[in-house]
Amino acid sequence: MTPALRPPSTDANCAIAPPLRILHVVPSYLPAVRYGGPIYSVHGLCKALAARGHAVEVFTTNVDGPGLSDVPVGAPIDMDGVGVWYFACGAGRRLYRSPAMGAALRARVATFDVVHMHSVFLWPTLAAARAAAAAGVPYVVAPRGMLVGDLITRKSRALKSAWITLFERRTLARAAALHMTSAVESAEYRKLRLPERPIVEIPNGIDPPPATTAPSRPRGGRPIVLFLGRLSWKKGLDRLVPAMAYVPEAELVIAGNDDEGYTATIERLAREAGVADRVRLVGQVQGQDKWDLMRSATVFALASHSENFGNTVLEAMACGVPVVVTPEVGLAEEVAMCGAGIVVEGEARTFGEAIAGLIRDEPRRSALGTAGAVAAQDRFSWAAVGKATERLYRDLAQT
Repeated sequence: MTPALRPPSTDANCAIAPPLRILHVVPSYLPAVRYGGPIYSVHGLCKALAARGHAVEVFTTNVDGPGLSDVPVGAPIDMDGVGVWYFACGAGRRLYRSPAMGAALRARVATFDVVHMHSVFLWPTLAAARAAAAAGVPYVVAPRGMLVGDLITRKSRALKSAWITLFERRTLARAAALHMTSAVESAEYRKLRLPERPIVEIPNGIDPPPATTAPSRPRGGRPIVLFLGRLSWKKGLDRLVPAMAYVPEAELVIAGNDDEGYTATIERLAREAGVADRVRLVGQVQGQDKWDLMRSATVFALASHSENFGNTVLEAMACGVPVVVTPEVGLAEEVAMCGAGIVVEGEARTFGEAIAGLIRDEPRRSALGTAGAVAAQDRFSWAAVGKATERLYRDLAQT
């Protein structure tokens, strides 16, 4: 089964263009939301492309942390007009190695106009690149923030360096284009001196937040500084938690799943900074609960050491919540340009005083929040992202 073709997309003053057959390859997919932003953003892109009339399929695995997603294996399901194929992993599960996916790639990749891979250092991208190259099908690689020197150094440097030498250089060298979500991600890639390929910067998009009847701010109590995301060292919680010593009037709410066992580190940091009574960990939140929590925030803060984009920053902007971010966050340039918040270095005092200044200045918070909501709607709709990505695919399919 493949998704039914919708009417082909048209743009003003342009002839009707034929629909494309597009394959996305990603190690994990919905409902495995533990993997954070990329899970949502890849599906958002696929859904937007399907809405433009293209036949979009996804090859992925059923891996969900230590367990498996409750999905059919080896048969497609329709998800918002996207045909999603889940494959079981064999030996080499940590690399998401799936012989069944490999067989499907070899059998079907030639039927697609373009292949878009969303990962590096993992088997599905390697297998898809080999199959696409053998079939003469152009492919796009989206590193999704993993080709960053600091990340490679901090985590499995020897293994990742070996993988780059043995596999990734060739995969990247044969790519028709690289998809980066921000200028920050592009700059990090260039620092690594990897193969020079055409780089196209297309941001992630966002669906409008659902309507809510809950109050946007809780009545009474302390102002809320919100962090929402995976609990990981790269997210800069070692900066944010100590920064709360300089925001004495506020409470820090930390929401997200902890696959890295980082909770104990957060608790220690809070004790050492003398803010343990004002730091609250609430675990992973999803759906309407997530949006209600986002709207309850006075300020959204992300002090990441490395962040290729920052989906949760965009979600905060869409909710009209002002943001404080470090320059390492991919959306930082956009935050500064559209006036949605403050971009500031991550040193605890500097970061904390920026948050405190916003909390104490309600008119400024309101102005930043309004500007962020307008930018999220006008510049980051999935319709706009889908249109830009389609333009990339058509250019590649015609060369």
